[in-house]
Amino acid sequence: MKQSNFMDKYPIYTIELDKKEISQNSIEEILEYFKNKIESHPVATIISTFDNYTHTKNIGGEITDEILDVKNIIFCFGTTIPNTQITAVRPRSIGICELKDKFSINFLEVPREELNNLLQKWTKELLQK
Repeated sequence: MKQSNFMDKYPIYTIELDKKEISQNSIEEILEYFKNKIESHPVATIISTFDNYTHTKNIGGEITDEILDVKNIIFCFGTTIPNTQITAVRPRSIGICELKDKFSINFLEVPREELNNLLQKWTKELLQK
């Protein structure tokens, strides 16, 4: 898993998984995997999934040729609203991109370290066939 600053300001985590490395064969199967993780968490709530690829295509947006599909799962871990700024980082989203030979999974760093570690753990567990 790689940590980087997208556009020099957004702390994100990215992992690229060869399709041969994981048991999931499609974005839908990876979405289902994350849905199960979120639903089994004592606090997290699934909000929706978003077909980012179709949305971008339908508005005539630009999609790089290497990307075959993109979907996001949107959810929330929030248990408190300690200030107004917290709303800028909630809800959470995990982006799943399908490329020819791999999937790229991306998410914005979570303000709470234990939840950030949990997202990394869930994502890395995809490698356990």
